[in-house]
Amino acid sequence: MSQIFAHNIRVYYEDTDAGGIVYYANYLKFLERARTEWLRALGIEQDDLLERSVGFVVKRVEMDNHAPARFNDLLSIQTEIVELKRASLMFKQTIISPSGKRLVSALIRVACVDLRIMKPLAIPVFILKEFTRVV
Repeated sequence: MSQIFAHNIRVYYEDTDAGGIVYYANYLKFLERARTEWLRALGIEQDDLLERSVGFVVKRVEMDNHAPARFNDLLSIQTEIVELKRASLMFKQTIISPSGKRLVSALIRVACVDLRIMKPLAIPVFILKEFTRVV
């Protein structure tokens, strides 16, 4: 079983619609931020990857909205790897309310690419080593 990384995000007014409920597309931003913080927690910085022309791009998103988040909620985004391949990985991410209720669940397929040519790239060994520590 993979290790779960948790990252907290506060819902700001700008994240909501006129009724104070999070606009659905903003959940994708929250999930992206949590994956970035997950990389950072593993010691992998996006700017270092950019210098090496290595990028991780979202290939597929499957997201279910179970209940709304609201203005000023402090959400917990749980992130874990559920599949690790040569040039891609799949994350399972869950957004949890302050009361512990599951609000959003998502499966996100991310591909590793060579940014110079925008073609698939085997996940570099130094990154793969960190990923395998938490799978």
